[in-house]
Amino acid sequence: MIKRICVGAMIAFSASAGHAADLIGDYAPVAAQCDTLAASSLTVGQDIAFLRGEVVSRMDHAIAVAEDPRWIASTRPTFVWASETKVACGKAYGYLQSGWADGDYLAKCDCFHAKMIRFMN
Repeated sequence: MIKRICVGAMIAFSASAGHAADLIGDYAPVAAQCDTLAASSLTVGQDIAFLRGEVVSRMDHAIAVAEDPRWIASTRPTFVWASETKVACGKAYGYLQSGWADGDYLAKCDCFHAKMIRFMN
């Protein structure tokens, strides 16, 4: 009986230590994945109307991807990055609506959109 419990515990611990059988190994923490936020094409110094258009374009693209059954059922993390893009771009858009360009959310919007595109190809 004790032997079965030990074997069961070993199986449970070994299964929880590994990742799912995904073929893509780009699962670093989000902060490490966008370490080039300063290299974003969306910057605080740009015109608010231009930024608003770019942010809305990325957000609309992310919404379309997040609602596409092909990406929802995919083993690639495209859906996850589409969801992250929607949130970051939505927050950036909210700030832009009030006349404030938040550099962090603009950069995250740009970075997450680029990650989404990368996993789509």
